[in-house]
Amino acid sequence: MSLIARHLESTGLPTVCLGSACDIFTVAKPPRAVFVDYPLGHSAGKPFSPEDQYSVVKSALHAFESIGRSGHIETLAKAWDPDSSWKAAAVDSSQGDVRQPRDTTPRYQYEADRLAAESRAMD
Repeated sequence: MSLIARHLESTGLPTVCLGSACDIFTVAKPPRAVFVDYPLGHSAGKPFSPEDQYSVVKSALHAFESIGRSGHIETLAKAWDPDSSWKAAAVDSSQGDVRQPRDTTPRYQYEADRLAAESRAMD
């Protein structure tokens, strides 16, 4: 995302990146970044909370005006929960690694997508 944002900025198109992984923003250095301290996958707001989603996105869009220098990361003053208990659960390794391993097997939403991809592979 940061690489794409930098490329678009080089063509004159302003960008703002919204995310919940500040460490990645720090390393990738997008031109404008807005960090929200929410669990990964919830950068645009809390599920089933249109008010929170609107607030997060509106605040991120204000970064076009508020961020003047390239590479600045603006942090939104928002909390997922009052005591940040989600952070403890996110780093709890007592259950072991419960993620499924990645593989190289293509997965398609629709059968037509699979057929289209396979026909292009033969070209």
